[in-house]
Amino acid sequence: MEYKTRRSLFLCYLREHVLTLLLLGLFAAIFSVVFSLYELPLSAVLYPAALCLLSGTLLLLLRFRTYVERHRQRQQLFHSIELHYRRLPQGQTLAEEDYRQLLLALGQSYQEQETANQLREQQSMDYYTTWVHQIKTPISVMRMLLQSEDTDEHRELSSELFRIEQYVDMVLCYLRLDSDSTDYLFHEIPLDPVIRQAVRKFASQFVRKRIRLVYEPTEVRVLTDEKWLSFILEQLLSNAIKYTGSGEIRITVEGKIVRISDTGIGIAPEDLPRIFERGFTGYNGRMDKKSTGIGLYLCKQACQRLSIGISAESCIGSGSVFSLDLNTDAIHPE
Repeated sequence: MEYKTRRSLFLCYLREHVLTLLLLGLFAAIFSVVFSLYELPLSAVLYPAALCLLSGTLLLLLRFRTYVERHRQRQQLFHSIELHYRRLPQGQTLAEEDYRQLLLALGQSYQEQETANQLREQQSMDYYTTWVHQIKTPISVMRMLLQSEDTDEHRELSSELFRIEQYVDMVLCYLRLDSDSTDYLFHEIPLDPVIRQAVRKFASQFVRKRIRLVYEPTEVRVLTDEKWLSFILEQLLSNAIKYTGSGEIRITVEGKIVRISDTGIGIAPEDLPRIFERGFTGYNGRMDKKSTGIGLYLCKQACQRLSIGISAESCIGSGSVFSLDLNTDAIHPE
């Protein structure tokens, strides 16, 4: 412990015992007056006074050592008070013991509330996970029915059904992202099949909006979680298609950096720093009333868990470029 800290503690210690010190001073003054009235020799007063002063000083220092040690113990508990609140030292006074019992009762109540919250969260997770899997059955049936005829109306309905399916997948990813049961399985995988799978998923959207896709196959291998990387790529492609009326979407791979660029409406400069915030829709979102502001937020959160860098560049009217830095050297494969 540093000297300044010890000195500060000693001042606190004296302040807590100031009443005792004042009483001792008052008693000493009373005895001095009485002894002077009886005209006792000065040595008869100074000798016991010195003994009392020495004894009091030693006792004060010993008590201060205990005071510092108890303070150190309490400081150590601050870092994990939720788990170790039961290790609070016994109170040396009735007031200290009362406060200790209050903290123990509060900690017990907190633990019970935390357990109840975790149970409700798990039940909610189980319910929505079941709901997502159940809702996919009627979606698949409707998709097969719509594929029976190739008309403009059926193609439009298929497009809307595709969006519903995307939103369903986003619900599941949103729930799993912060779940304790979510497992991240890191392997070194070829990047090209992951990109191609994401592109195939949106093939009908490219055709429907007459958007040209530019992509050159790559031999790059990356260390990541394949499922979550696919989710990130799909969200970025979904946004690119959504805000591109015509033109092209280009996917390029340089080293281990993947860039998805489009010729869409772009992002306002004042919105660019906030596009990864939850629920933020910005100018484009106000134009598109169906925008939720969740897709890019989920991308950012997933990238953080995979140690993937994500950034965006954009200019109004000239499109946007989203970059994924897959140089995850700090991760070791399982």
